[in-house]
Amino acid sequence: MTNVLILGANGSIARFAIDLFLKETDAQLTLYLRNSGRLKNVDSSRVRIIEGDVLDIEKLKEAMIGQDVVYANLAGSLERMAKNVVEAMDSTDVNRLIWISSMGIYDEVPGERYSSILDPYRKSAAIIEASDLDYTILRPGWFTNKDEIDYETTPKGEPFKGHDVSRKSVADLIVKLAVTPGLEVRQSLGVSKPE
Repeated sequence: MTNVLILGANGSIARFAIDLFLKETDAQLTLYLRNSGRLKNVDSSRVRIIEGDVLDIEKLKEAMIGQDVVYANLAGSLERMAKNVVEAMDSTDVNRLIWISSMGIYDEVPGERYSSILDPYRKSAAIIEASDLDYTILRPGWFTNKDEIDYETTPKGEPFKGHDVSRKSVADLIVKLAVTPGLEVRQSLGVSKPE
């Protein structure tokens, strides 16, 4: 049984991931978010809810104790959040991190040049990559709400394929990464629907 801490548990991908974890695995979930009242339909004996902010390092460390995997689905001060996540994981001996970023952070999308809007994603990914954690960074394309699991990945250094990808597809990949030891460790993967 895997203990998974989900940071930003009310995020649009996280909600799909929570559903898949509960349906397809025996994982125990700790859902960490700023406002627990926003969570709906998460009535399970395998779920624990913690109301907290990732910028609160002490609360974050408390939530990390006993976890096997941390899945971070965050928005806001990404650079500070990445530093806190790495510090909290190091201090609690949790090693496996799945971090959601964005396509374009390495200028890997053919024909596209992205502006400074991606800087927080670039900088937070660089913090994760500089850590000694067993991370996997996911760089999904634009999200759709299609009820499908259909995706491919491209490693860092290769051109990004496609664009759109369903939230459910990204959630499926997150669940696979969380419950499969060693899968895509220390990798940064573009995620898109096959063209």
